[in-house]
Amino acid sequence: MRGSVMKVNLAMMLLGLGLAAMPILAHHSVEEQYDTGNVMTIQGVVFKIVWVNPHSRLWVDTSNGVSTVSSWEMELPPPNALKIRNVSMDFVKEGDHVTVTLWRAKDGSRLGHALTLTTPDRKVMNFAECMRSRTCP
Repeated sequence: MRGSVMKVNLAMMLLGLGLAAMPILAHHSVEEQYDTGNVMTIQGVVFKIVWVNPHSRLWVDTSNGVSTVSSWEMELPPPNALKIRNVSMDFVKEGDHVTVTLWRAKDGSRLGHALTLTTPDRKVMNFAECMRSRTCP
């Protein structure tokens, strides 16, 4: 009986350590995932915003002017990093027309690491500067 309890305790401890290490293993390097040597710009309409860890996400529909619409997923800084820099969750809204400069994912998907976002009132949110300083310009 005592051996069984010890095995269960050991299994629970190993499971706990494994779960604790998952966020570290899951985090990615920006340079590994995105082409940081190539900045591109897209314009479109925000259709979804999600403020979750580890990164906030923003989706933008772009159009080629004819009939093709492409959806882009933008990775933003973590919500807590934006919040302590006085960025409110409503700095951009679904339906807003925006311009985003980004580093595109190396795999060619429509995933981008947002560098700047220009809102309809022409306010420029510089995410790269946000992460270097205590405020978001």
